[in-house]
Amino acid sequence: MNKEEAKKRIAKLREEIEHHRYLYHVLDKQEISDAAQDSLKHELHTLEQQYPDLITSDSPTQRVGGEPLKEFKEVKHEIPMLSMEDVFSLDELKDWEKRNKKIYPDGKYHYYCELKVDGLAIELKYKDGFLVQGSTRGDGRVGEDVTENIKTVESIPLRLRKDMPSLTIRGEVYMDKKQFDELNESQKKQGKSLYANPRNVAAGSIRQLDSKITANRKLKCLAYDILEDQKHQLHHEEHETLKELGFRISSQTEICLTLDDVADYQAKWFKKRETLPHWIDGVVVVIDDNETFRRLGTVGKTPRGMIAFKFPAEEATTVVEDILVQVGRRGTLTPVAVLKPVVVAGTTVSRATLHNEQEIRRKDVRIGDTVIIHKAGDIIPEVVSVLPGLRPKGAKEFHMPSKCPICGSTVVKEEGGAIHRCTNKLCSAQQLEGLVHFVSRAAADIEGIGPKLIEKLVEEGLVRDPADFYSLKKEDLINLERFADKSAENIVESIRARNELPLGRFLFALGIAHVGSVTANDLANRFNTIDKIKKASLEEIKAVEGVGEIVAQSIFDYFRSQQTDKLLVKFEENGLKIEKPVHTRGVFSGKTIVITGSLGEMSREEAWEVIRNMGGKVSESVGKGTDILVAGEDAGSKLEKAKKLGKKTISAEEFLKMLKQ
Repeated sequence: MNKEEAKKRIAKLREEIEHHRYLYHVLDKQEISDAAQDSLKHELHTLEQQYPDLITSDSPTQRVGGEPLKEFKEVKHEIPMLSMEDVFSLDELKDWEKRNKKIYPDGKYHYYCELKVDGLAIELKYKDGFLVQGSTRGDGRVGEDVTENIKTVESIPLRLRKDMPSLTIRGEVYMDKKQFDELNESQKKQGKSLYANPRNVAAGSIRQLDSKITANRKLKCLAYDILEDQKHQLHHEEHETLKELGFRISSQTEICLTLDDVADYQAKWFKKRETLPHWIDGVVVVIDDNETFRRLGTVGKTPRGMIAFKFPAEEATTVVEDILVQVGRRGTLTPVAVLKPVVVAGTTVSRATLHNEQEIRRKDVRIGDTVIIHKAGDIIPEVVSVLPGLRPKGAKEFHMPSKCPICGSTVVKEEGGAIHRCTNKLCSAQQLEGLVHFVSRAAADIEGIGPKLIEKLVEEGLVRDPADFYSLKKEDLINLERFADKSAENIVESIRARNELPLGRFLFALGIAHVGSVTANDLANRFNTIDKIKKASLEEIKAVEGVGEIVAQSIFDYFRSQQTDKLLVKFEENGLKIEKPVHTRGVFSGKTIVITGSLGEMSREEAWEVIRNMGGKVSESVGKGTDILVAGEDAGSKLEKAKKLGKKTISAEEFLKMLKQ
């Protein structure tokens, strides 16, 4: 954008950030996530770096925090408690190093990395070895005297273990996840609202007028800095001294000689963050040589010698550039936001689902809006909410089309529902999505056949339905544009390798409305063969565990269709064999297993299949009937729920060992 456009965007960003800053830092309230706030600040910082003359003294990038609350005595910090610049990529980290080397070329650039605990920054003053004052950051220059509350934190020594003159320490007060969960459980029992996250609780606890409340919160503190330290040449030596003085320090620190080492450290802890007892949102990278750190000085409110290398945020802000409509395999029309590309959860996102028209109206999403998007792991990105304060003039409302954008047929809205559908069952988009689903990993799992190849096969008339895949010959594929002899042979071999499918996989691959992989396997285990499912009454299908009335009706109608009969005959004629479920006894016999996170060498679908073959049952949600939860890498909320319910949890490594028993 040009300078004039940047000026307008900067003004709106400052207004929005200030609104959320006041809510969070002054009123202890929060409307949007920390990740979303960080994303707004990052965009503002980037624009100001592009146009430095637009930086003003009242910009959010030039201040640290909110105004101190009047209930506490004010404390002036002799050395300001500065904020850190945030970066989200190795490239940004390298730019930081380049800037520093220009300012001080003779510096020693090796780094001390520590985890960025999500808590409340504090300053601790000691005189003759005794704690005399504890204060919050406040606005960076003036904080709040919270000495009595600080004294309740057991990890902060009231008297240093070694004789020292006047000394000022800085650290982070935080709450463990366990204490946070227990506190929320207590809130729930009392019918009170739940707390959003441990950092909010830690901040609120330290600022309680009654120190007894603070004491009950069981807060902890990690110390990380000794002010005006002339004794130590290296920053990491300060941590060793802090431990000797009686402070709790991080045990997950690392000295990194290069920024590539820093990136490896950050990536390692991003994967392992769930194993920690407390929340972290990134790593702090500090130039280890104290002389280099001092020589670099500060820029605005930020020390040049340290930076926060944040984890890939699961939420970020960006702009909706357009809204398109996709047509799914069941004819469902789904609005999709076309976004200004933004990095979320480690990947660049340019599209996000808007689910349906009802959701668009509820969230009031318009073309041109600045929105918060959320993405976690492999979850499809979605628009969480709109920031109306950043809405430009002329932002366009979206309306679902009355005609299918693919085939032009009439679109109808389900009675009493929110779903719009194309009425043409032969719509090419529906057919294409159905074929893509059939060959997918969780279904028939035919390697090498992707959406682009399927489009070509459909265009050439080689594939009209899933059964046609099994009649493809090498000669059919060689005639396709840009298809080599070896490629054609590999595809045919891949199809042959999957010409025997377990009944559960086959049922899921058919794409029956409302039938997911778990339901498909439950059907297979109940009826054993396709013929028995075809002959089953509606009541017999309803009797399958987890199958409700709507799902049962969908299954019943699908297998009463002449079109289905013809398709099943065609599958048989083209050589596909359907295997009966194998019921063997094993370590999982009679047990219900839930899997969360990545299992590394084994896909989730493969794990489900093995569990079923060993007599176990698979579920996608944790509940009273769960026997074991398998927690792989990046395990999510299911792990926390399983722990709350007292369910047995095992690691991915333990699970893979059990499969060999």
